Amino acid sequence: MGSGSSRGVGEIAWDRGRKGEGGGAGEALHGKFGEDGLVITVDATAAERAPAQLRLGRLGVDPPVVLAPMAGVTNAAFRQLCREQGAGLYVCEMITSRGIVERDAKTLSMLRFDPGETIRSVQLYGVDPVYVGEAVRVLVAEHGVAHVDLNFGCPVPKVTRKGGGAALPYKRGLLEQILRSAVTAAEPADVPVTMKTRIGIDPDHQTHLDAGRIAQDAGCAAISLHARTADQHYSGTAHWPAIAELKAAVDLPVLGNGDIWEASDALRMVDETGCDGVVVGRGCLGRPWLFRDLAAAFAGQPEPPLPALGEVADMIDRHGHLLADLMGEDRGMRDLRKHMAWYLKGFVVGQQTRAALGLVGSLQELSDLLGSLERDQPFPRDELGRPRGRQGSPRRVALPQGWLDDTDGRRLDLSLAEIGTSGG
Repeated sequence: MGSGSSRGVGEIAWDRGRKGEGGGAGEALHGKFGEDGLVITVDATAAERAPAQLRLGRLGVDPPVVLAPMAGVTNAAFRQLCREQGAGLYVCEMITSRGIVERDAKTLSMLRFDPGETIRSVQLYGVDPVYVGEAVRVLVAEHGVAHVDLNFGCPVPKVTRKGGGAALPYKRGLLEQILRSAVTAAEPADVPVTMKTRIGIDPDHQTHLDAGRIAQDAGCAAISLHARTADQHYSGTAHWPAIAELKAAVDLPVLGNGDIWEASDALRMVDETGCDGVVVGRGCLGRPWLFRDLAAAFAGQPEPPLPALGEVADMIDRHGHLLADLMGEDRGMRDLRKHMAWYLKGFVVGQQTRAALGLVGSLQELSDLLGSLERDQPFPRDELGRPRGRQGSPRRVALPQGWLDDTDGRRLDLSLAEIGTSGG
């Protein structure tokens, strides 16, 4: 499976004056050779709704698609696999500011990038302005990082109960300090700093609009909004109108996140909210080709065909080899195991084969098992548009005692929330 769109024999397609690229009408043209010669059709709608190239400071992101950092998933191998399918920005899994500053071995080992990763993008977790600023300096000066995203969206209880993640934006004063520290540290190298957040702690304690204004005043290049509250975790549906509210409230780029399961969802989010780009997380689990579909959709090109089981098997094999190159065969196969259920979701695969793939221990065993699959089996269309990955159920957000008593937080001691070891 390649990174380009797939078209039938005798068909051609091209863009004429994509919106935002000067002079054109924003039309996507498609041609097909028939008995009467070349027949051209114009699809103005698809190209018109695609936003202009996303700008994050000096960086251009086209199409305006960002891979969300996911703990234990978005390592260098998975990022390369997704990037081979389509252009965009691919963010390293979240690492901690304290781990970087204190030179934690596990944290530093996660700062691995493949040679084709020309824009090194890292998501950073932290609650202390000093630690965050110093971590940004290290990332830029020592690791060639060209984009830093700050995480204020994690709803995990072990993080929020100490005041970190999605709980922190409630403390507006502290949030401003952290963002200014990061931007100041990145400024000499002209590295853009962005932030990711949620709507708020719960429906009664929403913070996204204040967070957007603070990010803008602090000099952030963009803000990403996961359109759920922290108490939703990953359950229910994302509230896209909150993305539109944020877009109307700020003058910096806004990226929308939440419930993008298909490329059509991304276009619909842009249409409905006016956001400048999209962040894709769980929708690409077991489906790296989603980035190929997204690239085609934003370019106004025909939707590529769904992969048969044989193409999915080839993708799994490619993923396995990339992981083996990254971390060694034994550890790489153990890492691959968690992806199997996502890759094979909805396909008819024998229980014994499915179980064996979930315990695969070597590249040869992987090859043998994949070779036994029914390669011509079509993609299960019933899986289209359905949630993938963790979902869970709503639950009350764990917070430090008295956390909601004030909204400043600049004098708080959150040292217990400074996680030293990265990796989720």
